[in-house]
Amino acid sequence: MGAGSWGTTFAQVLCDAGTPVTLWARRQALAEAVRGRHENPSYLPGHLLPEDLRATCDPAEAMAAADLVVFALPAQTLRQNLTAWASLIPAGALLVSLIKGIELGSAARMSQVIADVLRAPPDRVAVISGPNLAHEIAARQHAASVVACSDPGAAKLLQSACHAPYFRPYTNPDVIGCELGGTVKNVIALAVGMAVGMGLGDNTRATLITRGLAETARLGAALGADQLTFAGLAGMGDLVATCSSPLSRNRTFGEKLGRGATLAEVTASTMQTAEGVKSSLSVLELARRHDVEMPITEVVAAVLHQGFSAERAAELLTSRSAKPERYGV
Repeated sequence: MGAGSWGTTFAQVLCDAGTPVTLWARRQALAEAVRGRHENPSYLPGHLLPEDLRATCDPAEAMAAADLVVFALPAQTLRQNLTAWASLIPAGALLVSLIKGIELGSAARMSQVIADVLRAPPDRVAVISGPNLAHEIAARQHAASVVACSDPGAAKLLQSACHAPYFRPYTNPDVIGCELGGTVKNVIALAVGMAVGMGLGDNTRATLITRGLAETARLGAALGADQLTFAGLAGMGDLVATCSSPLSRNRTFGEKLGRGATLAEVTASTMQTAEGVKSSLSVLELARRHDVEMPITEVVAAVLHQGFSAERAAELLTSRSAKPERYGV
């Protein structure tokens, strides 16, 4: 459900793994292009999609008799769409989130939004997260990811459904940790992008990535996540990929800010959603509710939503009081 770059790419992964797929697109023209030309011209132009990938703009047709319903939507639109689709979703389907964000207002993770709107028990909701840059996986470059669900049987079912020759999924019961890793890394990538845009080098980037992981782990500890998750694909793996690659929407967004563009200017020039822009506020709200210090997230939110400059953000981070380095501190 969602024909952006990652939703379309994951549909390809499922097809290549032998799982029949129907892709729901909001626009009829896009669904017709996927069906007729086997291409998503808006998000993956020039990339040939599997011939057996079906597509529709009718949500009822897309979800009819589905065993898996996979959501690949912007985080802040999920609740609205789920409310509209609730009566269409098969009662026994496993509900899967590809979304890396935290809801504004409620500060809820995407699995929580799904469970809340659809009245679904936790063992019916799964999450996929990891270093999953869509354009590389669409080109069938080798990658791995994490399938997280509290029900081991459901996790193995989903793992099998998306285990393609170039895409290796691992299972993990830690839904909280996988979702936090996938969400906070977008905020840290914005910070790294700003540093790159300002002309700062590898030392700065390594510092932001490492300290970004520390504040992600602090929030995870407060919410009951397994700390080992942050050393794996859904933690460090996703963080490194998103902060290092020019294919990352959030890093690219941050670079433009670091070069002096305004939030409005960068937003106007960006076709796809950079989840970290809005999630910086909801992650910060979640941290404050649990009395967790997240300085990088705080300054990113200040740049995006309070008019701070990237230079001012750097000054605030480097002028913080000195302290010993310990894991998670």
